[in-house]
Amino acid sequence: METVAQKPKYNLNEEQEKKLILREYRALLRCLKTRLKPGDRRLLRHAFEMAADAHKSMRRKSGEPYILHPLAVARICVEEIGLGVRSTICSLLHDTVEDTDISLDDIQREFGSEIAKIVDGLTKISNVIDVNASQQAENFKKILLTLTDDPRVILIKLSDRLHNMRTLDSMKQEKQLKIASETVYVYAPLAHRMGLYNMKTEMEDLSMKYLEPDTYREIARKLSETRRERSRFINEFIKPLKDKLDTTGLDFEIYGRPKSIHSIWNKMKKKGVAFEEVYDLFAIRVILNAPPEREKEDCWKVYSMVTDEYNPSPERLRDWLSNPKSNGYEALHTTVMGPNGKWVEVQIRTRRMNEIAEKGLAAHWKYKEGNNEENRFDKWFNQIREVITTQDIDSVDFLSDFKRSFLAEEIYVYTPKGDVKMLPVGASALDFAFSVHSQVGSKCIGAKVNHKLVPISHKLRSGDQVEIITSGKQKPTEDWLNFVVTAKARTKIKDALKEQKKTIAEEGKYTLQRKLEAIGAALNPHNVEELMNHYKLGSALDLYYGIAVKSIDLKDLKEFKVIGDRLEIPKPEKVHLEPKPAHDPAKIPHKDTELIIFGESSDKIMYNLANCCKPIPGDDVFGFVTTGKGLTIHRTTCPNAAKLMANYGHRIVKTKWAKNKEISFLTGLRIIGMDDVGIINKITNIISGDMRLNISALTIESTEGVFEGSIKLFVHDKEELEELVGRLLSLNGIHTVERFETDTAA
Repeated sequence: METVAQKPKYNLNEEQEKKLILREYRALLRCLKTRLKPGDRRLLRHAFEMAADAHKSMRRKSGEPYILHPLAVARICVEEIGLGVRSTICSLLHDTVEDTDISLDDIQREFGSEIAKIVDGLTKISNVIDVNASQQAENFKKILLTLTDDPRVILIKLSDRLHNMRTLDSMKQEKQLKIASETVYVYAPLAHRMGLYNMKTEMEDLSMKYLEPDTYREIARKLSETRRERSRFINEFIKPLKDKLDTTGLDFEIYGRPKSIHSIWNKMKKKGVAFEEVYDLFAIRVILNAPPEREKEDCWKVYSMVTDEYNPSPERLRDWLSNPKSNGYEALHTTVMGPNGKWVEVQIRTRRMNEIAEKGLAAHWKYKEGNNEENRFDKWFNQIREVITTQDIDSVDFLSDFKRSFLAEEIYVYTPKGDVKMLPVGASALDFAFSVHSQVGSKCIGAKVNHKLVPISHKLRSGDQVEIITSGKQKPTEDWLNFVVTAKARTKIKDALKEQKKTIAEEGKYTLQRKLEAIGAALNPHNVEELMNHYKLGSALDLYYGIAVKSIDLKDLKEFKVIGDRLEIPKPEKVHLEPKPAHDPAKIPHKDTELIIFGESSDKIMYNLANCCKPIPGDDVFGFVTTGKGLTIHRTTCPNAAKLMANYGHRIVKTKWAKNKEISFLTGLRIIGMDDVGIINKITNIISGDMRLNISALTIESTEGVFEGSIKLFVHDKEELEELVGRLLSLNGIHTVERFETDTAA
């Protein structure tokens, strides 16, 4: 990966450093000015001096004094989340227990148990998502238990992570990749779920800057180039609305704001369009100053005026006034057809709603005055608490289950009595059954959705009314895991299956013991581990179960060596991954080609190219140590990259390409264009004739004058591929040429 430009070397003398630290501390006090009560200033000063003294010999990677980091985290908490004095003290002290001689008892003695408890929570989660996978599940669980205990822990942790992302330039490249991946995989969705939209957006953009630097720079450049044109369009769009609103006497402001680079990139990928074709590069926001009793009425009044002026897209109305999101977000969103045939998103909300949208949970607390809306957060926390106190944390699926279940957008569905249940998008009737009660879920055989009979796998939509049908004879089965997205349902199903499995597995264990003893080996942990690796299984239970249900045939045992009472697995033969085109065998990369250089040394190591993303020289890549398979090379933009780096940071190896023009790599292009006589001929002429590249496979399908083709071919590196893409795009009638990931069957 191309390294991000480094900051100039830090070079202040001791006197200048002291002034800088004091300046930052005073800036923090200014932010807190309106919230300081008698005695607070003294406590803050004490916390600052204690942290500054504890960290005095420590430096950040950039060379700056370490204390600047806690000061910056405290400022983010105050300015961007709206937290107060207690949280500021905790932010200043958040790294002291872990990194310095200060103990938790010292903090309790000086600042009391409330602050000690939060600092303890921050200390527990400081190394989360790092060690091995099952320990990481345990650590992440600690974060979430603390989150449900005192949400300030997670808010300070998010501020800490945001400041680390803002100062990531001075880190080594592999650390940048790991931290950015964790951020986009866990912390950005968590910020979103806590209602911190600005923070979530900045985290996603900063992660993209390190994970996909070329795309990030390209979109940033195009946004910059189109700024003037966008401003002109926004003004043209706003003017008639402003004139209308002025006549109503409403107190309002209206403005346009650009979408984030990350969300534009997501749109480009999801819709398969170029930057120029992403219609909503910005949103128009109307913010009203309205008293609580008139908020809804005024927002709908503005909506009516917007849709009188511009035609709305009926399926793009989002009413979060009647049903706010569980993170407190309230607003009306609509997409309308603006001037020059461009779709524009309009967001309508009040000042109170806007503060909750920007400052999330902290603002939500500020405004809760005994109304029912506060229960949405509490419900969410209670759901998390229920799952993590019963969750079996052997499972490395914990994090992905949590993401799917608690960090997704939600839908609202109703029980037959009209009670509302909150579920993640994509939830099925079976998820609903488990949310009612574990027993209801386990016995569920179907459901009535809006009085119509549906299977348990039926996906629910917001507003559905659901009645569950149960039977005493029903038992959970393996395929149920394909129908559910909530962590509670998955946990309960897995528990039930495990119980069923254990009973059957006992028989398999006995069979294995007999077979091993027959060849002079024993049923011991070493042999079980060897057999698990041989059959590529994740647990001994799976092995015993497979033997019991006869999906594993133990005839392979006779190929094993027995040394003492231990088995030794026969070594598998090496295989070539790439298909060989008949006409040029010399250009095929062999599996044992020396190609990748690791670390600082120039040792060359054997590797596999990941089938999920098929890297080629010139791609930004990282190595991943795979159990039983050695090293696998992935692109940093691989769909699995964020998950691997976030979950298994310790297995990531720094990787770069060695120069080797002799070897070519399989990759694929998808081409879309107008179906024209001779177009195929022109494409193959460029590939085989002009650029002398080998084609491995070519398929073209034409429908009503438009053709879509996919070509698998061998290239030497990314530059060669980019040159080919440029040449193909210059042909008349070719609309798009993009690289796709060749699959295992390639």
